[in-house]
Amino acid sequence: MDISLISIGNSKGIRLSKTLIEKYNIQDTLELILEKGYIILKPKTSSRKGWEKSFKKMHENGDDKSLMADVFEDENLEEWN
Repeated sequence: MDISLISIGNSKGIRLSKTLIEKYNIQDTLELILEKGYIILKPKTSSRKGWEKSFKKMHENGDDKSLMADVFEDENLEEWN
């Protein structure tokens, strides 16, 4: 696919088609990778994408319970006062 550079002030930019934006789910940010003579544009995704949905499902299934007690029997909390 050939694309043309467009002027943006003193810089140049590229325009991505709506089809590409939708196909690759591009939101607001792209990661630019320079690798062996290539420029790679990669959609930037949130590192915690989908966590909220997963946590809700865990809660509904009762899988969000603590696996260990907050306070251990032999713990002396008075030393922290």
